Amino acid sequence: MSAEATTDERAGILLVDDMEDNLIALEAVLGSLNEPLVRARSGEEAMKALLRQRFALVLLDVRMPGMDGFETASNIKRLDQTKDVPIIFLTGAEDDPGYAFRGYATGAADYLTKPFDPWVLRAKVTVFLDLYRKNRQLERLLSREHVHSRELSTQLEALEDQLAADAPPNLTALRAQVHEIRRLIGKG
Repeated sequence: MSAEATTDERAGILLVDDMEDNLIALEAVLGSLNEPLVRARSGEEAMKALLRQRFALVLLDVRMPGMDGFETASNIKRLDQTKDVPIIFLTGAEDDPGYAFRGYATGAADYLTKPFDPWVLRAKVTVFLDLYRKNRQLERLLSREHVHSRELSTQLEALEDQLAADAPPNLTALRAQVHEIRRLIGKG
C-alpha cells in the first residue's frame, strides 16, 4: 500500500475459489500488498461478501461447483452496488479457450491462466488498487465541491432576497454577504 493511502482508501481484495490451495497461493502472492484479503469459497459466499463491504477488486475462479465464475460475475455486474468492482478471472490452463471470451463478455477486466506468474498478478492487482484509491479521492473531491456549491447557492439566494425586498437594503449586511460569496468563490 502506498504511503499516502489512508484507512478510508483501503479496500479488500475478494479472493473467490473453491480450492483451499488456490486461496493460500493467492494470499501468499498478495499478502505483501498490505491490503485486506477476504476469502470466499463459492459464488454465493462472494455475493454475500460483496454486499457486506466494499472491495477494490475480485479475483474470481471460473470453475466452481454451484454458481460458477461466469454466473457470479454476471450477478456482480447486475447489482448497482457492485457493478463497478473490477473482476480478474482465474482459470486453469487446460480450460476451454472460449472461457476468456466468455469472461470478458460477462464483464471481466482481465483474465489470467493458472498457474499464474506472481509478479504479473501482483502488478495487475496493484493497478486496480491504485485506480480504486484514485476513484475514492475523486469521490471525496466531488463531495466537497458539491458542499461548496450549495454554500455558494445559499449565499446568493440570501443576497437576491435582500435585493428583492421592498425595504431599503442594509448595506452592511450586503457587504458581508458579498464578502462571504467572494470567500466561497476563492475557496473553490
